[in-house]
Amino acid sequence: MKYEHLQGLIAAPFTPFDQTGKLNLSIIPEYYQFLKANGVIGAFICGSTGEGVSMTREEKMDVASAWAKATAHDQDFKVMTLLGGTCLEDCKVMAKHASEIGLYAVSFTAPSYFKPANASVLAKMCAEIAAEVPDMPFYYYHIPVLTGADIAMIDLLTAVNNIPNFVGIKYTHEDFMDFLSCMNFENGRYDMLWGRDENMLSALVLGTKGAVGSTFNYIAPLYHQLIEAFEKNNLNAAVKLQQKSIDFIRLLGKYGGIATGKAYMKMVGIDCGEFRLPVKNMDKSKFDQFKTDVENLNFQAFKSSAELRDSFKV
Repeated sequence: MKYEHLQGLIAAPFTPFDQTGKLNLSIIPEYYQFLKANGVIGAFICGSTGEGVSMTREEKMDVASAWAKATAHDQDFKVMTLLGGTCLEDCKVMAKHASEIGLYAVSFTAPSYFKPANASVLAKMCAEIAAEVPDMPFYYYHIPVLTGADIAMIDLLTAVNNIPNFVGIKYTHEDFMDFLSCMNFENGRYDMLWGRDENMLSALVLGTKGAVGSTFNYIAPLYHQLIEAFEKNNLNAAVKLQQKSIDFIRLLGKYGGIATGKAYMKMVGIDCGEFRLPVKNMDKSKFDQFKTDVENLNFQAFKSSAELRDSFKV
């Protein structure tokens, strides 16, 4: 079974909540149009950025349905959902639901409590879920900093040859040796999607064409410029743009971590509410300081906008 290798920016959307902490699905059609206007080619929903681990199975299915409905007319915009990793039976139910509602692909990550002992065990888990949706692309989500499953992905690719719809890996790790080995495995058979926004230039050098990132939600134009500079062999400009990306990302750490991303979204006009516990959200005084720091980085020149940019029309 042959599937396309995705090329371009795939956003990892924030899940929108209202002031009471309930899902605010009414925002998703606008959110989709916003991403589309900024040249984003797809959405990886219910992942780390999307707080999938903080939602019930039913909530994740509701989010998936909302994205499926919002993008149903657009075959070029690829939506894939992270099923989770802790309970295989839940993952199977959500995978079949994703297929029924017409999502493009599903993804799975290693359990963070009972961890797989090796690549062979992890491959068996992938095989069980992938078999539920044999006609859908299946991606593994490699993020060992959160799952604790630090298994070399080249070993996983060697172990999944019997899974026809195993398409590739969302690779959110800094092991460039492993990543390149995966890219070259069986003449580039698998779709390797880069998942570290702050290292995109290094991944481009290795040949990656597709990436999944949280910062693509609010500074997508910066990455379009970075990719263009790289493709034109203007490495000086590409390096400066990557550093600018890092400068924006450093503010996540300064203001408490992943929840800062929703503060960025408020600055581009999409209010996704706050993160659920145990993630800490910033208070108003910190938000005012944050806005000043963001503007000092010339945010206006790089931020995503609701207005369709001529260079990103599709």
